[in-house]
Amino acid sequence: MGILNSLFGNGISAELQEKLNQKIKACTDPISKQDFESLKAISELQFKKGHLNLTINMPYPCKSLWPSIEQNITHEFLQIDEIHSVEIKFETKVVSHDAQKGVSPLPNIKNIIAIASGKGGVGKSTTSVNLALALQQEGASVGILDADIYGPSIPTMLNIKDKPQTEDGKSMQPLPAYGLQVMSIGALIEEDSPMIWRGPIVTQTLTQLLKETNWDDLDYLVIDLPPGTGDVQLTLSQQIPVTGAVIVTTPQQVSLIDAKKGLKMFEKVEIPVLGLIENMSTHICSNCGHEEAIFGANGGKNMAKEYQVDFLGALPLDIRIREEADAGKPTVTAEPNSEIAQKYRSMAHQIGAKIGIKKRNYANVFPNIVIQNN
Repeated sequence: MGILNSLFGNGISAELQEKLNQKIKACTDPISKQDFESLKAISELQFKKGHLNLTINMPYPCKSLWPSIEQNITHEFLQIDEIHSVEIKFETKVVSHDAQKGVSPLPNIKNIIAIASGKGGVGKSTTSVNLALALQQEGASVGILDADIYGPSIPTMLNIKDKPQTEDGKSMQPLPAYGLQVMSIGALIEEDSPMIWRGPIVTQTLTQLLKETNWDDLDYLVIDLPPGTGDVQLTLSQQIPVTGAVIVTTPQQVSLIDAKKGLKMFEKVEIPVLGLIENMSTHICSNCGHEEAIFGANGGKNMAKEYQVDFLGALPLDIRIREEADAGKPTVTAEPNSEIAQKYRSMAHQIGAKIGIKKRNYANVFPNIVIQNN
């Protein structure tokens, strides 16, 4: 018998229990491809007078997929003679998952996603913002940390004008933007002020921005990393519990060379790479709509295949993405029903699902035990 047996109440025969177990195993999540028993997604199950009541806790944010999941599950259960109607309640239940060894989880942050690229100018920050917004729209509590100390762009992309406030003089409140919790050095300095700092100060600043911000119960913190594989990335791998990394590249060879270095860096520090995104994949003419691969074709897809990581998708070089980011209205918010927004949403689903099936981290679940000698 399946793990659902503990949910079955009185009045459900052993035969019906077995039928229900089989149907749950036959229903699969469209993104992770795992059945709902393996996902441990069924939290409540009640059956009375032919009516079946289910509560499904999805392990990753996917509100836009709920109608299709409900349709498929309902179809399966109605094939059982004893069941005449089905009612399903959905909830999003994101938990903490394992990060690299030797790094303790941070309070109020369940999972950290690093968005990286080997080279600058590939649209990594724009991708970070839109992925964070997509995760938030799909039902998660999300924060974004701008770790590009020398070139912070998140405040511009999210139209943040205010300075962070402090309630105790020791820590800062994250800045709100489109439902996200945000922190960036760009919100603490003037727009034209250069950060003329050496590496140790940069890494110390990153650690302070992360640990001295009062994040409020985040399911995901998206960290927008600077280009390269230097001090910030090293600090990230040694001191910050990263659940997984996403590599952003363009199909151009000079971009792929550096993206490969970034990917290998995460492998060496044992941070799993959740997938690769190819940005500026094709150019779409704003006048005639003609689509052309001006930076080359399938570079990111081929790299993902070569290094055996998931290819999360490709994004076009579209003027709307640039205009909306410059205006502080990212595409996922400005045009939520557009094809481009749907691409970001699909990538967010894949990232969330890959994290959702990872081994759970229980460090913040159990209380600290202190032994005192009296």
